[in-house]
This record gives sequence, C-alpha cells and structure tokens, in this order.
Amino acid sequence: MPDADPPIRIGLPQWFHAAWPFTPRSSDALHHYSRLFDTVEGNTTFYGLPQPDTVRRWREAVPASFRFCFKFPRAISHDAQLQHCSDETTEFLARLDPVQGQLGILWLQLGPRFGPDALPTLRDYLASLPSGFHYGVEVRHPAFFGKGDDERALNRLLADNGVNRTVFDTRTLFAHPANDADTQDALAKKPRVPTHALATADTPMLRFISPRDTTLAESALERWATVLLRWHDEGRQPHVFLHTPSCAEAATLAGRLSAHLHRRNARQPVLDAAVHPIEQGALF
Repeated sequence: MPDADPPIRIGLPQWFHAAWPFTPRSSDALHHYSRLFDTVEGNTTFYGLPQPDTVRRWREAVPASFRFCFKFPRAISHDAQLQHCSDETTEFLARLDPVQGQLGILWLQLGPRFGPDALPTLRDYLASLPSGFHYGVEVRHPAFFGKGDDERALNRLLADNGVNRTVFDTRTLFAHPANDADTQDALAKKPRVPTHALATADTPMLRFISPRDTTLAESALERWATVLLRWHDEGRQPHVFLHTPSCAEAATLAGRLSAHLHRRNARQPVLDAAVHPIEQGALF
C-alpha cells in the first residue's frame, strides 16, 4: 500500500491500460492501481461527467489516502472559455462530492487561444470557485512562456489566488522523435512550449511525457527529482503524472522517477514493483 503521506505523490494518466500487468481488465482495475500508486490524473472528466454511482464506486475502491486529480470539463475551459458557466461548474463539483475527501488537484487546461487578454476572465472565474479545494491551471498560449510581463501577470494572478500553475514538460518527447504511430500522434497533439519549473501554490502539479524508450528520460527525471524535493522541503505537496505516447510505458517511467527520488529521500517509495503482475490471489 502506498505511503499515506509520501514526499511526492506519483501517478499515471489513467488507472487501466491493457499493457499494464498490475491492473486486470475488470471492474477492480482502480483498486489494483491504488495498491501501487497514491494518485491518478483523471482526464475523462474533460470529456464528460461520470454517473453518481460510478463516483461512489471510485470512493469504495481506493484507500482514504488516495487522491484523484480531475480535469475541469472542456465545456467550461474550452467551449465557454470560463464565461457564463456557473451551472456547469456547480454540477462538476457536485458530481465529485462522494470523493471530496480524496480530491487532490482540480485543474483547468486552457487552450492556446486563451491568452493575456483573457486574464481578467481567469481572475473572475478563479474568484468564483469555492474554497476548500486545491486548484491548478495549465496554460498553452506562447505569451505565458516568454518570461515577460504577460507571464509575470499570470503567475501573480495564480499566486494571489493560491492556485497552482500546472507544468507540462514535453521537452524529452520532442528531443527524441520516433516514427511509430503513437509517437507521431503525441508529437502532433502535445504542446511544444518551454518548461518553467515554478510553484505558485502549495500543491505543484507536474505532467511529464517521455518517448517510449524511457531510458531517454533519465537526465530529465534526475533534474526534476531535485526540483520536486526542493518543493517538498518548502512545505509543498507535489503531484507528478507520468506519460508516454500511448502510456503503455508510463508505469516504467514512474518507477524511474521514484528511484531518483528514493535515493535522495528514503521515505519516497520505489515503484519498481509497478511493472510486475499482481499476485493471482488478488484477483479473487
């Protein structure tokens, strides 16, 4: 069982993948996933809200220490552009009520059209959100990566509201392009923007994607381990989610990061076991 309070929370973008031997193709996949990982990046809420019974089953499948990190629906972030969407926001948060005690970070992923001129809209939307949750914002407009006035204004806005700036590090993926279909799809869809390692609130969120050959990420993971543990030493609780183009190798990537962290802080569990099958007895 994962440590109830590890220095760094490490998870994957989903709790089931056909290539992962530790999550059987069954309704128990989340339960088995939560035996190894203490958080998950819930992307499905971007596309639609789960049924209430489904959320209740999620609560029952995981330990109390587990943390779900859900993405705001695209109806809010992309379609409405954060305007006139109070009903959709209320419904999103209400639907997650059964797992409220197990929520990590709820994050907005804003598209590349959401630029500096929209910062007042973001300010008003963040001010409308209820307290008691950890929020994150991921931006993709180039102006927010220029280290100029626009980026400083964004960072101040997030810090003033106690909101985390979600970091998506795609550098290693773009540094090692490959010709397979999954990699080509990822190169076409993932943002190619600079990576600025900064924390604007108390639960920094890092999303990291590597090539399918996870050994190519070693130097980047080593550098991130230093940053993540520095954030922890500052009293923050970082959450990290590991991706590969199809996510088939994401657990191996998580194991590599956890090994770097463990060497620096023995309280960080090593996730090498994540690449091995579960015991057959656990299926029944």
